[in-house]
Amino acid sequence: MVASFVLAGRSNSLFSADDSRECAWRAARAYRKRVAKYAGMPILEAWYDSIDINELLDEVESEDQKQRYKKKIAESSEISSHRLEFADLAAQTRPEPRIRDQPPLIYHFGSMEQGKFREIIDESFQGYRESLRPSVRQLLDRYKLVDVAAKVVGVGSVGTFCGIMLLMSGNGDPLFLQFKEARPSVLAQYTGATSYAHHGERIVHGQRLMQSASDMFLGWMTGAGKDQRSFYVRQLSDVKIKPRVELAIPRGLKMYARFCGQALARAHIRSGDPVLLNAYLGDSDAFEDAMADFAVAYADQAERDHQALVAAVRSGRLDAETGL
Repeated sequence: MVASFVLAGRSNSLFSADDSRECAWRAARAYRKRVAKYAGMPILEAWYDSIDINELLDEVESEDQKQRYKKKIAESSEISSHRLEFADLAAQTRPEPRIRDQPPLIYHFGSMEQGKFREIIDESFQGYRESLRPSVRQLLDRYKLVDVAAKVVGVGSVGTFCGIMLLMSGNGDPLFLQFKEARPSVLAQYTGATSYAHHGERIVHGQRLMQSASDMFLGWMTGAGKDQRSFYVRQLSDVKIKPRVELAIPRGLKMYARFCGQALARAHIRSGDPVLLNAYLGDSDAFEDAMADFAVAYADQAERDHQALVAAVRSGRLDAETGL
């Protein structure tokens, strides 16, 4: 998280090197301060704590920008995200709608591969259904799986197999689900094997533990193909309100960093002991200083990695495609 703030600042000409580092520092400081607060609160009070969106809006200086955010929030509360996704991602064909190919980001396989792929998904889908709570399972049964396609997603999922599923209800309501391959945790070599045999189940239980309101369709499944891959599944897109980081000014991004640090602290105290965390973090600025230094070093490495990738593409060692 802190490295991301440094990289965000570096990508914006309005930010100095000190501004970028300070964003990371403020995120870490807000994390430490919020953990200390939780350590002194009753357990249930800390568990139910939330961040009010109005607190964030109150700190937006521009009245015009504040009103735009409020309007966006109001609109997002009224519009089904799945209908918005349907307009962007699907075509109304007969007898059933179909996900629209948008290569190289969204695509179907060839006819023979697609048929086999669909069989695997249909079989795997039953396992996903069983991972849901009975009430959600009953809701899911009102929908029919009509199409599946591969979908390239974010940087964190590079090298994994991901895709989307389109489901339709009897009265024509769409539901998009996204499945992502779940691999072993990179921390397992340091912390020991997980108690979960299924990596998708591990991710799902982790998200349910740390998030105040997890997606009700969050579940897991095992691929029915020969590789027996682990996946976790969720709605493709709940309506989200997020800042335009690429258009941020230093003061705004520093404020956003503070709220992100508080949100991460809340997630961690739900999955760990706030008293133990607080004792480790201490009362001085040592934690945020160390995190800010780490963020700068991490961002330097990320930029070197990207330069190596660009050089490999330009030399012809790697092929690159764009969806633009």
